[in-house]
Amino acid sequence: MHDQFIEYVYLLLIILALVMVANKLRLAYPIVLVLGGLAISFLSVFSNVTVHPDLIFFIFLPPLLYESAWQVSWKEFWRWRRVIMSFAFLVVIINAGVIAVFSVILIPGFTLAHGFLLGGIVSPPDAISSSTIMRRLKVPKSLLSLGEGESLLNDASSLIIFRFALLAILTGQFHFQEAATSFFLVVFMGVIIGLLVGLVFYGIHRWLPTTPSIEIVLTLITPYCMYYFAEYFHFSGVLAVVSGGLFLSSRRQRMLSYASRIQGINVWGSVVFVMNGLVFLLIGLQLPFIVEQLGETKLSEAIGYGLAISFVLIVVRLLCALGASGFSHLVSRYITVVDANPGWRLPFIFGWAGMRGVVSLAAALSIPLLTNEGQPFPYRNLILFVTFIVILITLVLQGLTLPWLINKVHMVDKFATMSEHEQEILIQKKILQYSIQHLEKKYEEDGAQNKQLNDLLEKLRIELRLFNQTLEETDETQEHPYKNYQYVYLQLLEHQRDLLNKINLKAEFDEELVRKYHSLIDIEEFKVREKMLE
Repeated sequence: MHDQFIEYVYLLLIILALVMVANKLRLAYPIVLVLGGLAISFLSVFSNVTVHPDLIFFIFLPPLLYESAWQVSWKEFWRWRRVIMSFAFLVVIINAGVIAVFSVILIPGFTLAHGFLLGGIVSPPDAISSSTIMRRLKVPKSLLSLGEGESLLNDASSLIIFRFALLAILTGQFHFQEAATSFFLVVFMGVIIGLLVGLVFYGIHRWLPTTPSIEIVLTLITPYCMYYFAEYFHFSGVLAVVSGGLFLSSRRQRMLSYASRIQGINVWGSVVFVMNGLVFLLIGLQLPFIVEQLGETKLSEAIGYGLAISFVLIVVRLLCALGASGFSHLVSRYITVVDANPGWRLPFIFGWAGMRGVVSLAAALSIPLLTNEGQPFPYRNLILFVTFIVILITLVLQGLTLPWLINKVHMVDKFATMSEHEQEILIQKKILQYSIQHLEKKYEEDGAQNKQLNDLLEKLRIELRLFNQTLEETDETQEHPYKNYQYVYLQLLEHQRDLLNKINLKAEFDEELVRKYHSLIDIEEFKVREKMLE
């Protein structure tokens, strides 16, 4: 027990080191972690670290999907709903069907049921892989919204295909009408359960006497409850977490206190970072275990199958993305669409960004060892190996080349009417103007006799003047006045910290209060440095 625990401590230290290397090389850390996992997989000290399907599906998947749902903009999700739904369901089914037919032709003895089983495993881009890599790149907001929205939903459709194909192999029967009905039932009820559980937790947050610590723990528990209840009744746990997460994220301002929102960001950021790191490192660590499972199949043949299927997956997804662009242009004559002329650049990048990840590996590992008759499950080991090759090729090849392709195609965000910097300035100006007007109107009489109110008004007016200066053009040889103000303010904050440290040495001051003011200074520095990055 102690030895196994210390192994995971070592893995966490390796993850931190590899992420630092990735940051130094300016690479997306999932790629470096997978390659690092491959490198250390040959060390005997980690030979017994394996991926258990239940570990991924129940421990890792719910919180990672839930966090992704909280990051997604509901406004953007709704704007692109048609494209997201078509890729999350229709394109996944098309990919699974193409892989099913291709694998039957390619692999001797492979049946169509085995082909759909493999297709259901490898067809969907992974929510964790794509969103983690895309967030690090300077891509149009529309592309990021499409990628994150698709990734949230496509696991559900692929896992449903996987279940039906597995059932067909185990029972030797498949009824299309029954499968289609079950498909829609699994999807619909998964969404309903997610919303119902979300309503329960929303009520707990709103009407029970919670504290920030309780609220943060509740947010960590919520996705597990959504996933468990949906899976317990044999519906889609993935869609339950996604639908419930979207429902609660849109109500975060009403259900969480300001302290919970601030603290929760830090807690969830650390939890997701550790989970993502373990997930991608564990993918790389599985290579020796998977190779050992091949049995009679030659390694060279298995690699060939994996490379061929990876190539087909990449090509089919690219064709679907480009085809969807043409279809949008065609139907725009009859219905209103978000973008009547998408062109080829954004669809091409969207098609290339289809990295596979740990959900595919967990699905392959969940294939039973034996059939209902007690015989070894046919082609299980080969399906597992091919899945690993597909993950490795798509994640490393597409992940490494994606930044280069984005720079080459010179994408322009058609829907960005102004830059983020301009939007921030206008938002801050509007807040300041509204605040000044509100104080002048409502507290005009009090302000004449209240020095604090007068000071607050003057502070807001000074800040408004500073923001107005950021819109004025200045000489390039001179430092911008507002930037100079920011550097001076940061130095002032450092002197304030030094003063607090000196105050803390005196016995009459409570250290808890001193730490409180340290935290306030940290928040101020965070706000200033965020503006300096613009």
